Amino acid sequence: MPLIEDGHPQVYAPMVWRSFAKINLYLDVLRKRRDGYHNIETIFQTVSLYDELTFINDDSLSLSCNGPGLDMGPSNLVYRAAALLREETGCRKGVRIHLDKRIPIAAGLAGGSGNAAATLAALNNLWNLRLSFGHLARLARGLGADVAYCLYGGTMAGTQRGEALVPLPPVHEPWFILVHPAAAMSTASAYNHVLLKMSPEFPFAGRTPSFRKAIIALAEGDFPRVLFNRMEKPVFSEHQALGELKERLYKAGCGAVAMSGSGPTLFGVCRSRQEALRIAEVFHAEKPECPTSVVNPSPKGIEWVR
Repeated sequence: MPLIEDGHPQVYAPMVWRSFAKINLYLDVLRKRRDGYHNIETIFQTVSLYDELTFINDDSLSLSCNGPGLDMGPSNLVYRAAALLREETGCRKGVRIHLDKRIPIAAGLAGGSGNAAATLAALNNLWNLRLSFGHLARLARGLGADVAYCLYGGTMAGTQRGEALVPLPPVHEPWFILVHPAAAMSTASAYNHVLLKMSPEFPFAGRTPSFRKAIIALAEGDFPRVLFNRMEKPVFSEHQALGELKERLYKAGCGAVAMSGSGPTLFGVCRSRQEALRIAEVFHAEKPECPTSVVNPSPKGIEWVR
């Protein structure tokens, strides 16, 4: 039973949230901005692969994780989200956060961004801050464009740096197979690569003609006309194995294939769960060093489990 203070519950029992992975069904790079970032056009989609975060009230901020290779200090996006909330509100409460990591790190799936989004929402509840969703979204944008999207999740069009979001009709039907190659990627290097040729089109009323066509095709369920990622050419030039894996997905039966974000995760569109599982089995036999995930669309970016 939580303690009641000033008429409001103060939660001391562990609070558990999930944050879901995202893929980019469409990603085009328009041009470089004065602030050094790039304007993009993208269609975001969250999928059922998730991380789980446990929050427990404490006197100070601390972060732990079930796996190695992740900085648990103040530079971690989860830690930064918690610190930002304290700075924004003047709250002096602490929290112990444990991250059960299932989404691969630095994989183009916004795992860290989703973790940060879940942290903002969870601590708003745990610390009884009463910030509006719009206030949380503003803080999320300050942490990163993907963090803002991950607060919402589902199917959304993103422009500017990806933080200008417009909901699209939800995607229900397809299943996806995600392939997780063990390749080290640098988003900054991909955006500044000599082979990255930015879109020759200019937006009209906020969207380029190609982006409009992709959104229409998505509404029609025509994924071969939707999937596009301008980052593939520069990334594949540095990691040729990714191009070969993409071809393998096509040959195994995927109707459409693309890289998510700046990679290295690749995903293929399948007609059913059974088809996705069959393709995953083929991949496991041929490329056991490349883990796979079979997922379906998720309508949300984060979820309070208990």
